[in-house]
This record gives sequence, structure tokens and C-alpha cells, in this order.
Amino acid sequence: MKSFINARTDLVTEALDGFLSSTTNTDLARLDGYPDIKVVLRSDWDRGRVALISGGGSGHEPAHAGFVGEGMLTAAVCGEVFASPSVDAVLSAILAVTGEAGALLIIKNYTGDRLNFGLAAERARAMGRRVETVIVADDIAIPDSLQARGVAGTLFVHKVAGFLAAAGAPLDQVAEEARRVADECVSLGLSLETCTIPGTSRRDYLTGDEVELGLGIHGEPGATRIPHGSADDLMAVACERLAACVPDEEGRYAVLVNNLGSVPRLEMNILTRSFLRSPLGGRAELLVGPAPLMTSLDMKGFSLSLLPLDDLRREALAAEVTAPDWPGVSSARGVTTMPLPSPAAAADWVPSSNPAVRSAIDTACGSLVDAEVELNDLDARTGDGDAGSTFAAAARALRAELDRLPCADSAALSTAVSEILSRRVGGSSGVLTAILFAATGEALANGEDWPTALMAGAERMMLYGGARPGDRTMLDALLPAVEILLEGRSLTDAATAARRGADGTRAMTVARAGRSAHVGAENLAGVTDPGAEAVARILEAVASTVTPSGGN
Repeated sequence: MKSFINARTDLVTEALDGFLSSTTNTDLARLDGYPDIKVVLRSDWDRGRVALISGGGSGHEPAHAGFVGEGMLTAAVCGEVFASPSVDAVLSAILAVTGEAGALLIIKNYTGDRLNFGLAAERARAMGRRVETVIVADDIAIPDSLQARGVAGTLFVHKVAGFLAAAGAPLDQVAEEARRVADECVSLGLSLETCTIPGTSRRDYLTGDEVELGLGIHGEPGATRIPHGSADDLMAVACERLAACVPDEEGRYAVLVNNLGSVPRLEMNILTRSFLRSPLGGRAELLVGPAPLMTSLDMKGFSLSLLPLDDLRREALAAEVTAPDWPGVSSARGVTTMPLPSPAAAADWVPSSNPAVRSAIDTACGSLVDAEVELNDLDARTGDGDAGSTFAAAARALRAELDRLPCADSAALSTAVSEILSRRVGGSSGVLTAILFAATGEALANGEDWPTALMAGAERMMLYGGARPGDRTMLDALLPAVEILLEGRSLTDAATAARRGADGTRAMTVARAGRSAHVGAENLAGVTDPGAEAVARILEAVASTVTPSGGN
């Protein structure tokens, strides 16, 4: 598996230095103990308040170093990837930040963390330091487990304890509230793929239709594997498991939506929507995320952590911090909508009848729908393979509005076509044709005839699109046709010119604009540009509806 590393032996120390060199919190530093001692701590700490220390193996970034700052952790002790830090490293952190107020160690429930943090706490006590510990075991993946894992719910402990410590609360109070939070928060993860340790080969043990439910943050197997489904379906499974552990149906909760590593933000937003629309989401009052908070390297998964709320926790979670990676808290709420501004509101043109124009539009649209697969095939050879679908979508959108179009008013018709295309059709082709018809409608409204108005539209296309004749775009079919019309010749002649122009793109082995601009000559040779082909087919279809005596 390819990774952006130098040497596996140096990846944690180099990553920490990169973090410290770029973080927005300039009051962070590290102890000078590389490579054995990897501790990030506050350089502005005065030891006058309770210190909070957490940590564990690396690979969970931004945890834990990203949560060091005023209102959260005082120090984070970092081990190698997925490996607990040593006793000496934890003890060094305790000695560096602990004053008379004492320190609280926040420990995730893994054997290595419990042992190393625990022994360090004992040694610090023997040296006269006041040290308390809290063990977080929030994972509910395996029912009745005697050793539930500590996962993303740990961040709730960091935040609430950090709020109390910042307010000057004594160690006993900070520790007591931290233990209450640790006892009451619950978490569950779900992943499509496991993680990969940098510099090692990827382990793919899930089949294409399997999802791991309840996996750990070190890639440990989950409680069970379930079939892959929609975001709503997968979220429903996770919420059902969590809801069974928070039976108080009247209670209100804070929910942490955690990206386990490599889920795109787009998909995390979809998952958040799915959660908020679930019965459990209806009981959520505060929301943290969606964000990568307690990750597992590049794991493609998410976790949910729930914490019952009271007044103290509401205040604590909402309090500002300087920790660079805490995303803040928001109120769980529905989507607010506002009225569309008038340009994007429902079209206000007046329908009018012209059977010949209506027939021409319908026939042209039909030609594009019929050509969808063929145009997609052309585009797949020179671009991204969706040109036919884009043009067909435009055609279907126009056909759906045929009865409402102002077919007897050329200027209004052109403007209406532009509005429909700009609102309903994506991609550059949709926008360019919307520009063409907008400028054409404007020219027609100013008294120009159709050929002159079309040329005005084509010029506007060139202005915004950046293409010119010979650049292997739809202009290579459109401009020859418009020039024929400007000479006063027939629509049939214009269609012939468009066909000649489209076919001519087969010999153009360099594209300077459009979908083919990044494709090599060997892939362009002999292939018609799909945009030019679409223009030729439109004009051929429209010409077929005009009788020989019908003129232009």
C-alpha cells in the first residue's frame, strides 16, 4: 500500500512536528525526548489548575494532540501507530504539567494503555504528585463484554473535564464528573473497509457486499458483519443498537458523529442527515461533527457517540476552547429553507401556440434522447462519458415544458429555453447552451433576426467558454450553420454545414477546449466530438420538420 511517509520508524515523530509547525494554536510544544518520549503539551500552562493528560497509540489523529489546548487537554502522550506510549513517556508528561492542583489521566480501555498509564500514575504518586485516573469504556459493540473498548466517547470526557479544570474546579470534582461521563456515554462504529498501517500491505477481509458493525479503532473485527445497504439502512442498524443502551425516551443527548478516517465529507453529511431523521436522532439536542475526531488511519467508516445531557454538560460542551481540532457543538435541527429569489423562481413566461415551432422542438428533443447512448460512447472515448446523458436530460426537460412554452414569441421562447436548461441541466454543455439561448433571446428582443441573434449567442458562448472554431467543440458544428443562415440560405443548408463541421472534428487531433482538452491525439483521431455531433443532429432534426417552401 503506497503511503506518504519517509521511514516507518520516523512517521509519528515527523507527523507530530508537522502538526506543531502548522497548528493554529501557537501555544503548543513538545517535550524534547524524541524518539522515545512523544508528548505534546501546552507551553502556556502555569500548573495552577488541574492538568488533564490523555493519549495512546498514534493513528487516531486528530486525537489526541489535536485536543490539547485551553478548555481541553493539557498534554497528550503519543505512542507509535496503534501502540500504547511507554510508562516513561506518560510519567514525563505528568511531571511536566502537574502542580499542586494535581492531574487527571484519561485512559481508553485497552490493556496497554491501562497498564502504562496506570504504572506511570503510581510512580507519580510515589513522587508526591496528586494523580487521579478515569478509564473510558464506551464501546457497546459486544454485549456484556467485560472489557469494552474506549473509543470516540473519550472526547466527551476530555471536553467536560476540560471545562471544569479551566474553571478552577478541584481534582476530586473534575475526576468525579469525568467518571460519570465515562460511565454514561456510549459509542458504536460501522465501517465499509478496514484500515491500513502506513508502509504495510492492505488487509481486505470484507467482501464487496459486507459491512463491519462494531469494529474497534485499531481495525479489530466488529461484533458482526451485515449486508451493505443504503446510508439510511446502515444508520438505522447503528441507531437501533445504540438506542437499546439509552432507554430513557424522554432524555436529551449530545451526539458525536465521527469520521473514522476516509469517508468523504459528502458521505458524512448524508450519514448525518440519516441520523437526524432517525428516531434516535429526534432525541439529539447537541451535535458534534460530522468530523474526523477519533480516527483509525484510513478506515472508511463512521461512529456515533451519545452522552445524556444535563445543564453542566450543555455548558461544558458549548464552551470555547483553543484545541485546534475540536469542531465545536451545534444544535441538532432541521433544514431551514428560504424562498427562491425571483430569477430562479417558477418561470413566468406566457404560453403561446405555434404548431410548427412546437413540432420542431419536440423532434429535436427526440433526436437527442435517441442519441443518448451513442453520444455517451463518443464522449467515453474522448472525455468522461456523460455528454449523451447531459443532452438527453436537456431534451427531456424541454419536452416536459412543451405545453407551457411561448412558442409564438421567438425572444420569449429563447429566454424560456435558457432558463429551463440553466435550472435543470448540469455539466458544461448545459450551461453553454443556456448561455447561447439567453444571448439569442436578448438579441431577438432587441429586434435582431434569428441568424444575427444566434451569432450573438455563439459569440457569448465563446466569451464565457473560452473555445474558438477549430478547438474541437460544439462550435465547430454550430458556427458553420449560423454563417449559412446569415447568408440567407435555408435551414437544410445550415444542417448540412453543421454535419460537415461535426464530421470534420474527426481529423482534429488536438483539442484546445472542452471535454477533450486533456486527451492525447491517439484517442481523438477518427472520433467525432460529441458536442458537435449533438448540434448536427439537432439541426438535422429541425430541418426535417420544415417544408421546402417553409424557408428559414
